[in-house]
Amino acid sequence: MKTIAFAGLGAMGLPMAKNLLAGGFRLRGIDLNPNALAALAEAGAEPAASAVEAATGADVLILMVVNAAQAEQVLFANGALAALNDGGTVCLMATCPPGGVERIAEQVAASGRRFVDAPVSGGVAGAVAGSLTIMAACEATTYADVLPVFQAIGQRIFHVGDKPGQGAVVKTVNQLLCGVHIAVVAEAFALAAKVGVDLEVLLEIMGGSSASSWMLRDRGPRMLEADPLVTSAVDIFVKDLGIVLQTGRETQVALPLAAVAHQLFLATSGRGDGRADDSQVIRSYQVLNGTG
Repeated sequence: MKTIAFAGLGAMGLPMAKNLLAGGFRLRGIDLNPNALAALAEAGAEPAASAVEAATGADVLILMVVNAAQAEQVLFANGALAALNDGGTVCLMATCPPGGVERIAEQVAASGRRFVDAPVSGGVAGAVAGSLTIMAACEATTYADVLPVFQAIGQRIFHVGDKPGQGAVVKTVNQLLCGVHIAVVAEAFALAAKVGVDLEVLLEIMGGSSASSWMLRDRGPRMLEADPLVTSAVDIFVKDLGIVLQTGRETQVALPLAAVAHQLFLATSGRGDGRADDSQVIRSYQVLNGTG
């Protein structure tokens, strides 16, 4: 039975860790939030007081942190990498810029440990259900070794390449499409609202037409609510579309639609709605067009 150290017990990380416990893995959790550690301990894990304590004797270290800077903090400054078993595996599952992932992977490899670039998609609902999509980039032998771990937390698991950074690029493309789709749904609603069309009727029509998308069907109803339940916050797309644009700069790829979508999410956050559900990017259109 593998021992897993899990760093990052947030809205997605905690249910992922619980699913690993349910899958029969021994697990040690680390997080700055004592309530998250207590919840994990109640589920049967071993809360750790430090990154070193969590990683000591562990076969796999999963990083479900906010960004690459936090991953580096846990691995290098806090000593988790040096404490991990010789030949152990670091799985970076957060959404990070491909260039940052490559730099982390180089340092992990230099220590004699293995590295898996494995961002996830599916949100909190997918984390709770154990149905995440996992986009893993690593050597084939490493992928085969960590596959049982991934199967405890995901349903759609893909080996997207052998090089660290390739998984991050796939996730970046995913977030580009998601962010632009949400923004364009808001734009379409803004146009209809300006001329007095009933948006519930519009949603019913568009949801069954060739113009439909998963984001329209999922975020569209929440755009009609004044304060919907938060399943993914506006600030997540401020961050993720920022990563999209950073990747475009690094690869010299023009991404004009992603840039506009980023500005709309940024404007929404700048008005104090960063923690609102990401569907509320529609508020920026309401301000622009006087339809709020």
